[in-house]
Formats: sequence, C-alpha cells, structure tokens
Amino acid sequence: MTKLTSGKHDFSDILHIIQEGRSRGLQAANVALVETYWTVGGYLSRQVASSGWGKGVVRELADWLQTQNPELKGYSAQNLWRMKQFYEAYPDREKLSALPRELSWTHQCILLGQCKTPEERHFYATTTVRAGWSSRQLEAQIQRGAFERTVLANQKLPLPVREFPHDTNSVFKDRYLLDFLNLPDSHSESDLQAALIRNLRHFLLELGDGFAFVGEKVRLQVGNRDFELDLLFFHRDLQCLVAFELKTGQFEPEHLGQLSFYLEALDRDRKRPHENPSIGVLLCRRKDDEVVEYALSRHLSPALVAEYETKMIPKQLLRAKLHEWSELLEAQGVQEEDFS
Repeated sequence: MTKLTSGKHDFSDILHIIQEGRSRGLQAANVALVETYWTVGGYLSRQVASSGWGKGVVRELADWLQTQNPELKGYSAQNLWRMKQFYEAYPDREKLSALPRELSWTHQCILLGQCKTPEERHFYATTTVRAGWSSRQLEAQIQRGAFERTVLANQKLPLPVREFPHDTNSVFKDRYLLDFLNLPDSHSESDLQAALIRNLRHFLLELGDGFAFVGEKVRLQVGNRDFELDLLFFHRDLQCLVAFELKTGQFEPEHLGQLSFYLEALDRDRKRPHENPSIGVLLCRRKDDEVVEYALSRHLSPALVAEYETKMIPKQLLRAKLHEWSELLEAQGVQEEDFS
C-alpha cells in the first residue's frame, strides 16, 4: 500500500481501516436488502397461492406503499413481482444463505429474468463474484452464451485434462466468441493473431477469470532449431502455462502433434518447479467432434480442441447443441455428475 502522509505523520493505516469498514458496511447493507426482498417475496408468494392475489393487487400494494413512505422507491409493482420470483427460486433460507453475498439486487434480477435453469443461475452467480463482473458485463455474458459454451467444454474434456492436479471444470469453452475482432470471413492465422493482441483486454474477458497474458510468438528453441508458439497465457488457479495454437481452417489430427511438441518444450524449458504441466488449446475455425474425439482418445498431453466464431452465436443454437450433446452422453450411459 502507498503510504499517505500529512507532514510528519503517516495516516495510511487509518485510511485503510475506514475503507475496509465502509466495504463491510456496504456488503452488510446489501445482504440485509436482499434478505428483506426475499422475505417480502415469500409473503407475496403465499398470498398469491392462498388468497388469489394477482398483478392487480400487487400494483395496488405498490401504490399504497408509496403513499405510506415516498422513499420506498424500490417497491414498484414490477420489483415486488421480482421479489416473489426471487423467493420462489430460493424457497428456503439454506438456499438463500448459499448465494454469494457480493451479488447486488440488480445482479439477482438479471439472473432471475434471463437464466432458464438453477444450474445456469449458479454458474453465472459464482462466476460474477469470482470475475468481478458488473451487472452490464453479466448481462453481456448471458447473451453470449458463456454458460452453454462452458458446459459443452466440461463435457468434452479429454482424460489428461480431467485428471489434471487442479479442477479444470468451467475453465475452458467449447467455442470462443471473437466477434469483437471485426475480422473478414477470409482471414489468415497472422491476421487472427494480430487482431487478438490488439483486442487483448476483450480476449481475456472472453477466456474467463484466471488467465494472465504471457506473450505472443513465443520462441521455443529445441536442438538447433527455433519454433514459435502463437499465444501463451498463465492460469492462476490451475497454476500452469496455457498455450494457444491458432488454426483458421478445419481441425486436422496432425495439429495435435505440433501442439504436444510445444507443450513438451514448455515443460522442459519454461515451466517452473512449483507449476503444473502446461495445457494446450488448439483454437480452430471448424472441428468435427467425432474426429476430435478419435484424435484425443490416445493423446497423452493435456490438450483440448475448441472452435472460434467471429460473429455472435444465437443462444437457441447453443442450447440446442448442449441438449443434443447431453442426450448423446445419456445414450452412452454417462452420468451428468461426472462433469459437474
């Protein structure tokens, strides 16, 4: 912390105490507000069930509350109805207590209005807290289908990645949405790499929490030859280097040989003793899932294959793809909890 002084005295410690106290106070106020809304929502839910209250009665209630106390601006008819939905989504205090306390009511309303399942709400709630998403960023991630793309990746993780020393679930995506690059349909690998570097902040947000950029065109010297890795990152939670190789065409099985070679070079020459083995991501324009599954079935390096899209992917398409893949796993006798 930077020391702040006034004349001969150092006042930085007291400033830190005040800031910490304010932060705790705001969090406590947010928790109290959310609990109040939950309690109001429970009352409304019971009245709807037992007394037949509808939206008309709730509008009357909102108007009455306003006349009793004009400062009760958070109790509009629309917000009261959201409180009812909030209670019904978390109908007991145990579920309410499990919610991340850092989530604001605005975050909660977005989760209630735009997430279809409890699993989707849980994913976005925990990721919002971990990544520090604002309500606007949360809404954008929901529209971009981050949940569907991450769950698909979880279900397709090859064995060496699933057996990694740290949990790799929800770290990678099956498809990466690179619509912020504004690339033409026909582009080269060098075009793609240059555009990713120019838009690195957006790319890091798309990769997800935990990724830190290490370098581009990373030189790897093996024997008397030099090789060049496209992009290199470090993942703070996995404690490992993550290599990205870019391919602007269809996935081919021989691409994995090149990626494995780079991972071996990283582990021998770049990995530090306390770090885990490096993971490779082959990012290609198109892939055939069956070809990928065959190619990875006997592949020993922790590597995975993902697609990238340069235009927004319709959420309906992502949900259909997730449903299709879940049905395939069910037909194969694979339990959903194996990928949770």
